[in-house]
Amino acid sequence: MAKNTSNSKPKKRIAAIDLGTNSFHAVLVDIYPDGSFRTVNKLKEMVILAEKGLEDKLSRDAMDRGLEALKRIKFLCDSHKVENILAFATSAIREAKNGGDFIKEVGENVGIRVRAISGKMEAEMIGLAIRHSIVLGEEMVLMADIGGGSVEFIIGNEKEFIYYNSLKLGVARMAAAFVDSDPIEEKDIKKLQKHFAKELAEVLKLAKKHKVKTIIGSSGTMENIGEMVANRNSITAKRSLNELELNADDFKDLYKDFIKLNKKDRLKEKGLEEKRVDIINPGMVLLKFLIDKFKIENIKISEGALREGMILNYINNQKEQLNLDLVANFKDPRRRSIYELLRKCNWPEKHSRHVSNFALQLFDEFKEELKLKESDRELLEYASLMHDIGYYISYRKHHKHALYLIRYSDLLGFKEDEINIMANVARYHRKSTPHKRHEPYKQLNKKSRKRVKKLSALLRVADGLDRSHYQNVEKLEINNKKNKIQLIITTHSDPELEIWGTLRKGDLLEKLTDKKLEVFHVVENEKK
Repeated sequence: MAKNTSNSKPKKRIAAIDLGTNSFHAVLVDIYPDGSFRTVNKLKEMVILAEKGLEDKLSRDAMDRGLEALKRIKFLCDSHKVENILAFATSAIREAKNGGDFIKEVGENVGIRVRAISGKMEAEMIGLAIRHSIVLGEEMVLMADIGGGSVEFIIGNEKEFIYYNSLKLGVARMAAAFVDSDPIEEKDIKKLQKHFAKELAEVLKLAKKHKVKTIIGSSGTMENIGEMVANRNSITAKRSLNELELNADDFKDLYKDFIKLNKKDRLKEKGLEEKRVDIINPGMVLLKFLIDKFKIENIKISEGALREGMILNYINNQKEQLNLDLVANFKDPRRRSIYELLRKCNWPEKHSRHVSNFALQLFDEFKEELKLKESDRELLEYASLMHDIGYYISYRKHHKHALYLIRYSDLLGFKEDEINIMANVARYHRKSTPHKRHEPYKQLNKKSRKRVKKLSALLRVADGLDRSHYQNVEKLEINNKKNKIQLIITTHSDPELEIWGTLRKGDLLEKLTDKKLEVFHVVENEKK
């Protein structure tokens, strides 16, 4: 593997632990000089602190389960040489009379210092995490993190949060208080809806005022709902649920069937975790209530939640002590996560930017002819910038290493299909053209395979135009004629290598356009 430069070497390794009502989640990350962070490991432990509903006291069994889970998490942190552990306790521990005793036991028996944070602080950090993970625009959206004891609601956009708070509407709490039947009966559903209407009056008023049409959900309940809808509708979500977008009508179709199921039949539903089977229904009823009240059209899933918010908060507070240069703070999560990956892989910046510029020029020329969309342009730009990151592993097969790095780097703001398209386009910048004998390409749906072919055809030519990696081609003009494509290049010096590289890689574009590719050159010195 290529050696790290000082810019790609992490400054610190920390862990963030969210001690929730149903589960304890830990994420271990490396923090880099540009203020970005990369996940090293994750651990999720289902503890069910509120097995009999949220009472005013944690049972001894629940506390013991929590302690055992935290011992396993601490062992993981120690084995990965974590330097600092952030641990925040939420609803169940915050409200229990003996929550302080539990926190004390954790400190004495496990060696982790736990802080019980306020509900408002929890909601704000969840909002920060969602904004970091999901592409938000100017439109106001409702963010909802449905936990076991509480639900955090945030209303905001890319610039601001106009509301954030934690309300005691979590699924474990609601199941204990309102659900006496299995399958859930209509009377229990109505009780839940009445309670939601009362408790959510302020949220409802603000969301209606700002014409909210999108809900972004984070954490286990919303992730499980997202997975169930995705499975029923054959939506790609094998590796990541982040940016998974669902139609509200698809959720309603799931709801109509699911709400009638008893426990035994709920267990058969793909995407539902076994330990959520008894408490999922209040979450389903809540989401349906919000969709109906606001006439919601879209549901998105964010994998960013409290843990990531804790990390972002830590980075922001420690930037001076850690001497961080927060150059990665693009507001757009897509561009930011692309650049974070590029920096970590010591990308050949000049070459990659040069190739990207040519690829976009070619895209603009062939957009209509190849029936490409504007969204394809963005994916081509990013694939072009990342096409050589495989050098980070080794020169040999670097195109295949690029595919692997792009697919498995948790790029934020992208749907899984988009990540797979970028990864395959980068992979086909050299050597063979797309073929079904290649497993990653074969796994794509037909529509995505067509996009990969067209975009990789453009990237191959663009990469050929900088075959020397010294930006010899200063200017590119394109004459797209009826039966041929003429590329006129202005160069600083002898262009033989670039002409050879372009013609050698032009076969796929020739095939897709049914035109002959020709390259003509003008030497810069001769022009002067």
